[in-house]
Amino acid sequence: MPATQHEAKLPKIEFSSVAVVVSDRKRSVEWYTRTLGLEVIRSNEHWVTVGRKGKAGALHLCQTSEFDPSIPLEKGNTGIALTVPGDFAAGCAALAANGVRFAQPPTKEEWGSYATIEDPDGNEITLHPQG
Repeated sequence: MPATQHEAKLPKIEFSSVAVVVSDRKRSVEWYTRTLGLEVIRSNEHWVTVGRKGKAGALHLCQTSEFDPSIPLEKGNTGIALTVPGDFAAGCAALAANGVRFAQPPTKEEWGSYATIEDPDGNEITLHPQG
């Protein structure tokens, strides 16, 4: 399908980050790096992002209480999905052994497999096999 004149002028936008509101940024950085195995991409006071160095996509761990303590923490389904390379069941088992809490254990459906984990604030993140 040929691009319209308007579409042809669009910049090639790249994914940057998704904000995850957390109650304690230091505790969350610890969980996302040591328990889940991500890396700190950038850290300068308030702005801390985790992900994989050299890869697209990151999570910005945002502690809003530093700016306004009256802002409620709304935990729940974030819409964030992460992929697990290699053997999905073995990867999920390794994450569980490392202290990751599963809201939904690895499940196989006709369309594929998934699991749902929770961060320390109860934010849900979906895991899928890579590929």
